[in-house]
Amino acid sequence: MDVLAEATRLKAQGRDVISMAVGQPAHPAPRAARDAAARALEQGRLGYTDALGIQSLKQAIAQRYAQTYGLEIDPARVAVTTGSSAGFNLAFLQLFNPGDVVAITRPGYPAYRNILSALGLRVMEIPVGPETGHALTPEGIERAEAEAGVRIAGVLIASPANPTGAVHSHAAIARLDTWCADRGVAFISDEIYHGLTWSGEETTALAVSDNAVIINSFSKYFCMTGWRIGWMILPEDLIRPVECLAQSLYISAPELSQIAAEAALSGTEEMDAVCQGYQHNRTLLAKRLPELGLPFAAPMDGAFYAWVDVSAHTNDSMAFARQMLAEIHVAATPGRDFDPVDGARFMRFSYAGSHDEMETVLDRIETWIGRR
Repeated sequence: MDVLAEATRLKAQGRDVISMAVGQPAHPAPRAARDAAARALEQGRLGYTDALGIQSLKQAIAQRYAQTYGLEIDPARVAVTTGSSAGFNLAFLQLFNPGDVVAITRPGYPAYRNILSALGLRVMEIPVGPETGHALTPEGIERAEAEAGVRIAGVLIASPANPTGAVHSHAAIARLDTWCADRGVAFISDEIYHGLTWSGEETTALAVSDNAVIINSFSKYFCMTGWRIGWMILPEDLIRPVECLAQSLYISAPELSQIAAEAALSGTEEMDAVCQGYQHNRTLLAKRLPELGLPFAAPMDGAFYAWVDVSAHTNDSMAFARQMLAEIHVAATPGRDFDPVDGARFMRFSYAGSHDEMETVLDRIETWIGRR
């Protein structure tokens, strides 16, 4: 966030800053979503909805699972949330008690750690890498439990993952689900980057389990970060408890965003074209970054991030990021937030921007590194 704040300050000064620091798609929301929102604003009748969302949106989300994964989901299991962040809050509050231990990957999305800690839960960060396929495994969890002398209450995975882009295979998710079920451990699957899988299997945990809690969002594939609209798929026994909790915490997700989200689900052709742009950027980074002495620390199998090893140039990725921003006005995210142990060796580059921006960034970095 410090790098992002400095990038914003430099932009305000008129500097030509290009940011690869945030997972912010450059494309706007689908045209159908924007048109639906405009009509709703013109009508001017917006208010509270049912706590778990407008019924037609819940039905449309369930239909997406049928079309995309061949899964029949009862719309009653869909909970519309104020972004995926609200989904995490609801899941953590409903599934765990203060002091419970929840396993996540290291590196991983820092908000997991921060939200869990803020709710009085204990975080077990388990290192993943090439030897584990960049994925959590039952064996890795059991080793971590033995070393810490604790038993976990929950497992949280993301596939595709932020920051690595790693994708859990169908088999890996099935093994985790079975292990969790046998141990009475809650299983949460963050699928916010579904639709952005470039290599490997894009498997929803719903394909192997009705017990997992699924969290997703319109932010990434549908380019709707600022609309703050997401959803959960809940096991049947959690529907009513989560509904009561959501009523107390949020009343409901914004009706305007729900109306736009339902329309967005018809805009997949437009969004697939956007995804082709991400793949074009990915191909460019896959070629140029290693040539610049910035090899990949994880495969770019999904999402729109490159997790890069910068240890050939620095032993402090925060300082490296600050210097790169100050000298060539390129913003990228230092690895410390994602990995508090080994993050000084890594950086995350987002390739969700335009192709022209990616080319300019790489040219700037090449010149900069050449004169260091």
